[in-house]
Amino acid sequence: MDPADSSKKQVRVTIFNQVYTLRTAGDERETEELAATVDELMTSIARRSGNLDTSRVAVLACLHLADRLRSLQEDLQRLQERIEKKSRDFSVLLDQAIEPQNPSSTD
Repeated sequence: MDPADSSKKQVRVTIFNQVYTLRTAGDERETEELAATVDELMTSIARRSGNLDTSRVAVLACLHLADRLRSLQEDLQRLQERIEKKSRDFSVLLDQAIEPQNPSSTD
């Protein structure tokens, strides 16, 4: 047995009426919540799609989750770009504020 596995906990979850025993080094409750999300999504897809077999429902659920992931990654990218721009703008303003003021010359 791999020593790294000894720190992992077993969590039993049910996804689409199938019980799985998962090993996780993370929070057990989080694993259960993730499994519940997948279960709800697969159940919803099966209800709307009629007589699809489990594999097809699982593939559709994966595609749905991949689409959500891509959308969130795009949102994150846009937010990071906005933060970088605001940071640059703020840096310019800060530099202007702390620059030594040139005394006005009198002729």
